Amino acid sequence: MNINTPLHPRPYTLSDFDFELPPELIAQHPAPERSGSRLLDGSASTPVDRIFRGLPALLQPGDLMVFNDTQVMNARLFGEKPTGGKVELLVERVLGANQVAAHMRVSKKPEVGTSLALIGAPGTREHLSATLLGRWPDEQGTLFRFVLSNDAGDDPYTLMARHGHVPLPPYITHTDSPEDAKRYQTVFAKNPGAVAAPTAALHFDEALLAQIDAMGVQRAHVTLHVGAGTFQPVKTENLAEHQMHSEWFEVPVATQQALADCHARGGRVVAVGTTTVRTLESWALENGIGSPMAQQPRALTPFSRDTRIFITPGFDFKVVDALITNFHLPKSSLMMLVSAFAGFEHIRALYAHAIREKYRFFSYGDAMLLARRA
Repeated sequence: MNINTPLHPRPYTLSDFDFELPPELIAQHPAPERSGSRLLDGSASTPVDRIFRGLPALLQPGDLMVFNDTQVMNARLFGEKPTGGKVELLVERVLGANQVAAHMRVSKKPEVGTSLALIGAPGTREHLSATLLGRWPDEQGTLFRFVLSNDAGDDPYTLMARHGHVPLPPYITHTDSPEDAKRYQTVFAKNPGAVAAPTAALHFDEALLAQIDAMGVQRAHVTLHVGAGTFQPVKTENLAEHQMHSEWFEVPVATQQALADCHARGGRVVAVGTTTVRTLESWALENGIGSPMAQQPRALTPFSRDTRIFITPGFDFKVVDALITNFHLPKSSLMMLVSAFAGFEHIRALYAHAIREKYRFFSYGDAMLLARRA
């Protein structure tokens, strides 16, 4: 479907979020400099083409920028079954007791109790293995539960950091490289647990962050461990039938206070990335927070849990006022989220502009700035 085709306003179906993207616009490598990527300013009715390092001109003192500080794990592990068959694991979550929940790519699923021999980093001589315990989170689960072990008795985070591979998205066709190990990670990542980067934040370098701080824009962090489900297209034409994947998130007390202070002083909450939006709006829903936040004093306590929030047009945003985001996959839940946030027709117009002006798409691509639809 051509992205310029007029569509009925409601109810929205899966086909409404499809569009044709020239394959050459899918970025295979990051821009030479993080803040040197392009920025489509879509915060007003008419789009403006900018460079990302010019973002401070679009911010105001008193704004609060909220970042996702998750760290991408080297979650892709390769190995083989006792029969010699090849196996690929993508660790989705670390469970404790050296156990992980992982996707498994294999020609024939091994039996429970099978020990897979994992391939270590070049030059290593230690023995690495993954023993299959069953499915996760239950016998009907789509993930598999493994015990990871090596000669040193390392925990899964350490084992993956040393021997795993960067879990590049499926639309990036090259194998991971030292460049990916550096650039498919934000400069402030600190909490390991993601299998995909919060890509809007990849555009920020230390110099840009320092400039934002100097102009009186506040910063806060949340954590949402991005799962592989972020790349899965929605498959049901009726959006109400779609089941979102589960992701763990945390909103620290300091961030909760920063949000309340921002709304009290009349500043804007600027979410960096759709993962930050999903975190903040999940937190608001779970805590019964309405808008504006400043009129609702409440006790602040540490908050963390899983979310399956699915944001589609008609969603009532409680926290986020502006959004910095990359360009998303057709028929994806993230296309629905940004359409809910900035308006369906406005997003289609911005994407048409981006394609016409040859913006770079997806994880290593360019970004845009959106304002919440009134």
